[in-house]
Parts: sequence; structure tokens; C-alpha cells
Amino acid sequence: MFVLVVLIVVLFAFYLFYKTKYIRSNRQVEKKWLSAKSNIALGLFVCLFGMNHLLFISESTVSFIVAAIFCIYGAVFSWIGFKKYKHYLPFAIEEAHMLEAQK
Repeated sequence: MFVLVVLIVVLFAFYLFYKTKYIRSNRQVEKKWLSAKSNIALGLFVCLFGMNHLLFISESTVSFIVAAIFCIYGAVFSWIGFKKYKHYLPFAIEEAHMLEAQK
């Protein structure tokens, strides 16, 4: 239980970290790349939150269903974020190299 709580807190911190970097970035592709990374962190956060609720807190059928929906939604959100991350990574590298060459 303690491990899940620590992971939940760490993933939420990563989400806030990447959203802050997203706001501060001036590069368009890098913003999309950082948004994808924050989507992964948020999805894993929601999924682990649901798992924690499912395994240790769940007391009723409604609570069980809501926790299962959280797990599924978080997993799908992380998967979509990972696909976006893989898509934007080469473009973000190319954008960084182009801006570095301009300096």
C-alpha cells in the first residue's frame, strides 16, 4: 500500500513538473512533446489511484466499479500519451537542433 501511495505522489509531481515546463516552453513541437509526457504521468497517476482504491479501500460495488473505470481510463490515457510521445520525439529533437544551429 505504501509503495502505491509513494508512486501516486511521484507521478502527480511529474505531471506538475511537465505541465510547468509546457507553460514555460516557447517551442511548438516541444510543447506537444511535453504535453504527451504529462499525459503519461497523469494517466499513470489515475490508474494507480484506481488500483489503490480497488485493492485497499473498496467497500461497495459502486466503489469497485468507479475504481475499475479509473484504472481503465488511466491506462488508456497513458497509452495515448505514449503514442504521442513516440510521434513527437523525433520532431522535438529536430526542432532543438534547428534552433541550436540558428544561434
